[in-house]
Amino acid sequence: MDTQIYRSRQLSALVLLRWLIGWHMMYEGITKIANPSWTAKGYLTSADGLFPGFFQWLASDGLIGVVDFLNMWSLFLIGLCLILGLFGKYAALFGGVLVLFYYLAHPPLFEPSVVPVEGNYLFINKTLIEAVALFVLAFFPTDHIIGINRYINKGK
Repeated sequence: MDTQIYRSRQLSALVLLRWLIGWHMMYEGITKIANPSWTAKGYLTSADGLFPGFFQWLASDGLIGVVDFLNMWSLFLIGLCLILGLFGKYAALFGGVLVLFYYLAHPPLFEPSVVPVEGNYLFINKTLIEAVALFVLAFFPTDHIIGINRYINKGK
């Protein structure tokens, strides 16, 4: 059982961050699920980060269907769990890893990206910031206070 105690403002800020990122991830998942022609293939084949071979392998014909399915539904389910406060630590941790993969596929280094971006970045962009925020949420969970996990863990 978590014994972390937050002040009111800390709790409010963490829950707001959890909900905002949850909404963003869930909505991204919904838009991909609702679009039957969506695929991550272009994003993966244009990977220019540290491990382009790995991301291009994920885009191969034998894997892309599985990768697309896992990507769409992971986004949706992680976002939903964050919003509801259900399995918050795990949702935030897996979400952080997923978003970190997005960052590693197209890090904002010195070359202009093939993928459209907002503004100019050097090392740090909104994708990396969201990944780090998800890791913060994993280390400072709030779902045991405000969320479904509060009721699940009540009897324990």
